[in-house]
Amino acid sequence: MNMRAQIPESLREEGFYLLENNLEAIARHMLIFSIALEDPEKMGLQERSETFLEVWGNALLRPPVAAFVRAQADRMAHLVPEPDRLQKQMTWLNLGALKFRERDALEAVLHFWAGGEKGPEAFPMSRLWDSRLRHYLGSRYDARRGVSDWDLHMKLHDRGARVIHTCEFRRWRDTGVAFELRDSSAYHVPNRTLASGRLLSQRGERVAARGYWGDIATGPFVAFGIETDDETLLRTNNGQPVKTAGEITQHNVTELFREVVAWGRPRATRGDSEQVPGDAGGSQAEPAATAPEPFTVHFLSLGSAQTLHHKSCYKGRFQLLYVACGMVHLLSPELGACVAPGGRLIVELAQYLVDLRQEQLQGFSARVRELAQAAGFAPQPGARPSETFARFFKPGDSAPSDEHPAVESGAPPPEVLAPPLEATNPPAEDPTQPLEGRTPLPSESQVSLSEVLAPPTGSQTPKPESPTRPPETRSPSPNF
Repeated sequence: MNMRAQIPESLREEGFYLLENNLEAIARHMLIFSIALEDPEKMGLQERSETFLEVWGNALLRPPVAAFVRAQADRMAHLVPEPDRLQKQMTWLNLGALKFRERDALEAVLHFWAGGEKGPEAFPMSRLWDSRLRHYLGSRYDARRGVSDWDLHMKLHDRGARVIHTCEFRRWRDTGVAFELRDSSAYHVPNRTLASGRLLSQRGERVAARGYWGDIATGPFVAFGIETDDETLLRTNNGQPVKTAGEITQHNVTELFREVVAWGRPRATRGDSEQVPGDAGGSQAEPAATAPEPFTVHFLSLGSAQTLHHKSCYKGRFQLLYVACGMVHLLSPELGACVAPGGRLIVELAQYLVDLRQEQLQGFSARVRELAQAAGFAPQPGARPSETFARFFKPGDSAPSDEHPAVESGAPPPEVLAPPLEATNPPAEDPTQPLEGRTPLPSESQVSLSEVLAPPTGSQTPKPESPTRPPETRSPSPNF
């Protein structure tokens, strides 16, 4: 997996289509894209990288970052109900496929981020994190450091994430702060972008609650922090890595944003300008600085995975379908019909979910192959063996080669239907969980990995919706 993004020409012509199962995840995508595409004159490369890492991976923020989040959320909250203004100010964003009630709920989420409900008690992140941890560990809570070390050394390290240091993993397990870029006392503002709504049972009634239902087991380090193009960052001394996963993550994210900034500059300033024909005398005119061609991020309506193929604009359109491990239950013949012949399917496997045993990981991989075959895909010939991703293609006029510049570099082809897992899996319903106010539209329950592992009766594909609650883990895939 190449963590360095190479922006292909095709990206500048088309765009991405993202399918999520909750509106909080869509709002986080919008915020992360706004950070990545912020004007370089307003936000430098280091500030951009640090802001992204805190918003994306920390439960607690520094006050300056929290102020940035509030300002961006307030701006987007006023743009969402006004499509014309939204198109002018955020040209890369398209919310046209969302239903009106979904846009209203999205606006409410952004207002909450902007401080619509004042005070830390509106979202007491430290208390919610500890509550989740106590529920997850149970009787092992008092021995949580030992549990943390066991999960790290006996599971994550054995599965290839050896650069994650004990101290940074313990800190994240205890406080939710993965990337400590400043003094530890600077992180005390709750990260409201991690809030989400659920329907919980209280005294026999279904009650809307806002809380933290995200990852407390694996951590965000595996997304950008265990591989890099710079081999010097992976050196070891006496068998121990000299750099931590946090340092590697910061390097990879900085280089990623450096590529984005370079792509966003006019072509003439990148030395990529074309010669302009001169006048009759043969003199050459100065090359004009042209802005890069725009691309668009389309957000699809919640729960539309099984109905997209009914619309001619989506059927057989996409060249690459990426499915996160927490969304594998959506992989079906209906969704496969949206991929063009010769198109590719990449499925994230559950390699870094620490609560799964080795035989469960193997069963998950086998189930993914079954679902992909039922959806009309075949294993990609010549694909490199991987325990992290499974690669397939849709048989058509010609089989794809084992090398594809966009896929191998980590950058998607022109039109990508990507349903990543942004909002992470909740625990089983627990009436003792704190109720933190109402949410405008509670997130839909996700299907558990156990349901994916167990073939359903009467069909090769699982049902798209299920009330079964997933385990206390999440996909380690990045949201960007």
